[in-house]
Amino acid sequence: MPRYVAFLRAINVGGRNVKMDALKKIFEADGFKNVATFIASGNVLFDSKAKPEGLERKIEALLQKELGYRVDTFLRSVPELAEIAKANPFPDTEGGTTHVGFTAEPFDQEATAKVLALKTDIDGLHIAGRDLYWHCSIRSSDSTFSGAVLEKLLKRPATFRNIKTVRSLAEAK
Repeated sequence: MPRYVAFLRAINVGGRNVKMDALKKIFEADGFKNVATFIASGNVLFDSKAKPEGLERKIEALLQKELGYRVDTFLRSVPELAEIAKANPFPDTEGGTTHVGFTAEPFDQEATAKVLALKTDIDGLHIAGRDLYWHCSIRSSDSTFSGAVLEKLLKRPATFRNIKTVRSLAEAK
């Protein structure tokens, strides 16, 4: 049975606090198997026989019903995460952090051009399919680039995770 990770946007930020055991129970009650959460930032691992197409929307509808607000969801299989971690174009270096931005749809040519125009000496950006690698050489909170900047530019939601989190989830069983 395939193993997936649901990256949930804006969980445990902005006053929308959800205990990870409660989130796990929501997924289990809906029939997902082998459910686990990873750190309290909206990462849910689970097994499902369902085809991945439509699973993001199914989870969003489930969370809307159970939590009472929209939770944008970005789904990747564990093998996809392993590939994402392996394909990181930015070497691990001191003084910087690499994040992966997850979106639901691949970046088209226009979106790619808009995003890559935001590259600076501080912010390295690389697009691969529906994922964005962002290497920030300073504290990301001090950068002019952010998830909010990306969402405003693309006019669609995204969520970011540190590359270390991505690697850990790619190794999850």
